[in-house]
Amino acid sequence: MTRNTVPGSIKVRHRMKIAINGCGIAGPTLAWWLQKYGHEPVLFDQSPALRTGGYVIDFWGTGYDIADKMGLVSSLREDAYFIKKVRAVTASGRTTSSLNTRGFHEITNGRYLSIARSDLSKRIYQACDGIEARFGTSVVNIQDQGDNVTLELSDGSHELFDLVIGADGLHSHIRTLAFGPQEHFETHTGFYVAAFVLPGYYPRDELEYVSHTQPGRQISRVALRDDQTLFLFIFSKRFAPHQPVGEEAEKLLLHQIYENMGWEADAILSRMDEVDQVYFDRVSQIRMPTWAQGRVALVGDAVACASLLAGEGTGLAMTEAYVLAGELHNADGDHATAFQSYQARLQQYLILKQDAALKFAGLFAPENWFWLVVRDVMLNLTSVPILGKKLLASSFQSDLDLPSYGTLLKK
Repeated sequence: MTRNTVPGSIKVRHRMKIAINGCGIAGPTLAWWLQKYGHEPVLFDQSPALRTGGYVIDFWGTGYDIADKMGLVSSLREDAYFIKKVRAVTASGRTTSSLNTRGFHEITNGRYLSIARSDLSKRIYQACDGIEARFGTSVVNIQDQGDNVTLELSDGSHELFDLVIGADGLHSHIRTLAFGPQEHFETHTGFYVAAFVLPGYYPRDELEYVSHTQPGRQISRVALRDDQTLFLFIFSKRFAPHQPVGEEAEKLLLHQIYENMGWEADAILSRMDEVDQVYFDRVSQIRMPTWAQGRVALVGDAVACASLLAGEGTGLAMTEAYVLAGELHNADGDHATAFQSYQARLQQYLILKQDAALKFAGLFAPENWFWLVVRDVMLNLTSVPILGKKLLASSFQSDLDLPSYGTLLKK
């Protein structure tokens, strides 16, 4: 570690070289703040380039606040979709419930938007000007030597770092290396998710999120720019006792589950073979008693995945990255103290978010017709003045005040 100052950063006595494995949401956010605090982050990702595709997320709360601190909000609003309505339909296409999103914007004071996850990732990465990123290269092995860490990289090289951070998602390789197998920390929510994008699909309902649900399974669509449509499938594991391996098996399973479901299911499935890339995964949470081991720590979905059922997983990942960088700054080189403070600040808050996500799961794909009817009634009640606002407010409640870690020097 050396004494140094980066232009536009805070002066630091102990400048650290920090490897970050993962270039999704948490990784680049962490890198941005570490650079501003005068450190030298290096991003690694096994993908040959920044990932595209993925599903559309809702973005608000502490994640939005951090994006604002990073000067990203105006660019995110350029990419955003300001969805006006969430609508549920029957097999024949009749609307059974409708939720106007105006209440979302009122409760959040306009600090709410929907955006493709890959577009959010791209904007954060673009802000990481001057930060080294090595695509097509990932961490293979870690040797923590006490005073530093030697990493074995996928290109066969070895390199010395002060710290290594796993920001590599639900299936984190860094977590496996430092803490053990994923099954020790993973909680399956009982659902699977799949998503893909098709060009030229009709009908289109601009700025609406439309879904058809039957017990244990849901299919949704939302119109994107450039005549693209995103499709999202969520279904109970009772339809899939074992996770399929490979895209061909994944597509076959989707056919088996959704054929003859009604609405537009068959039309969507008939075009699925046009798609080269289908996102498919189990919907899981990661819960860990300890977030750091020696000079290795985890952030984002790698350490506290709440799952897409939480509705704000990306915002939570950005929050973790912001706090981790800030605690490293406050500790000025004492990584053990920083890692402890990082976990102490956030762990209970994230557990509450995870617990809430599990309760929310039934809204996506209720297990029987009774709870499906109850869901639709609840959604319709959100349109009732005053009552609707009270029902929605609890979903946007945050018990976390973002700490302040100092004022950045101007470039």
